[in-house]
Amino acid sequence: MQLTRIIKTTFTTACLLLSTTAVAAPDISDDVIRIGIITDMSSVYSDLDGRAGVEAMRMAIEEYGGEVHGKKIELLYADHQMKADIASAKAREWFDQRKLDMLIGGANSAAALAMAAVAEEKQKPYLAIGGGTSHLTNQQCTPYTVHYAYDTVALARGTGTAVVENGGTSWYFLTVDYNFGHALENDTTKVIEANGGEVKGRSRVPLGTSDFSSFVLQAQSSKADILGLANVGGDLTNTIKAANEFGVNHSMTYAGLLIFINDVHALGLQAAQGMYLTTPWYWNLSDDTRAWASKFEERVKRKPNMVQAANYSATRFYLEAAEATGTDDGDTIMEWMKNNKVNDMFVTDGYVRKDGRMINDVYLAQVKKPNESKGDWDYYHILNKMPGEEVYTSPEESECYLWNE
Repeated sequence: MQLTRIIKTTFTTACLLLSTTAVAAPDISDDVIRIGIITDMSSVYSDLDGRAGVEAMRMAIEEYGGEVHGKKIELLYADHQMKADIASAKAREWFDQRKLDMLIGGANSAAALAMAAVAEEKQKPYLAIGGGTSHLTNQQCTPYTVHYAYDTVALARGTGTAVVENGGTSWYFLTVDYNFGHALENDTTKVIEANGGEVKGRSRVPLGTSDFSSFVLQAQSSKADILGLANVGGDLTNTIKAANEFGVNHSMTYAGLLIFINDVHALGLQAAQGMYLTTPWYWNLSDDTRAWASKFEERVKRKPNMVQAANYSATRFYLEAAEATGTDDGDTIMEWMKNNKVNDMFVTDGYVRKDGRMINDVYLAQVKKPNESKGDWDYYHILNKMPGEEVYTSPEESECYLWNE
């Protein structure tokens, strides 16, 4: 086994050395580069990724002229219906029957973890973007997973720390009842307690719940200062609407632990104003982000969110790897990704660690008041840029076995 690993490593290193010069004979299996995304297309998270996320990937493919080294790039997409078993079955089908080369896993952490396991078995690159659980590069890391954009640890350390430092030391959590919500609540609880705060209680709420009234009333009765929202998308917006109806906003401050710009747009600034949030990307950060967002908006008729922007970036990064190495071999691609920086409109000098975590800076933002907005989708004050090395799980904290190899 050790000899096999040495031989394999030597071969991969040789491929990388060759990739620094012109690629004389590209080795693309089937003469096609197939990439795919499996995400929520029809349920509570579809607005956060969905077909708009597919369109962002298509933008990256079109920038390459639809091919790498003369080999066509094919894009597949499917709806996992928020079910891990459907996600893993579709991933297996694509790897086995469609000869998929790279998979992007979209919204829903349970589905993301299931797809990561299949990609590891098939030894194919898996870029997780919409699923936020930090388990993807911690307890359940794999050599083939790259976790892009954000995770529950970074969200907790960004938003949780800001809220506590501004006096929000007494919390009640309203948590979506599956892996993502549990991880986000647990990671934020560590931040709260480390900074001298306390958690007075929690409600675990099924994904896609339609009536949040009883849960927000439980939160109100706790007498906590902060309502920690460990949910996202339609669940988050419905929670805030219900809380406002019962006047919870008069006694508690909302801490949205994963807020998308789509959520703010759906709520309106009157309801969302003042909330802190952590984001790796915002369309109005720079000339580059604004230019790309305008191209996206021409196609989708709305501004992009951080996941859709990350879909573009991850696709582009994979295609750069395929172009540089001249192959779609999974091990060679992964080795290249872990030895080269990500530089585009999404991230500057991002890099993929041994555990698969892509390290990028993240931003602490606050939702503007209605009279502060200068136009459509102008929703955030950017308060602080936080270095990725400080907000993601450190190598010393990590339980990922890859650090020891």
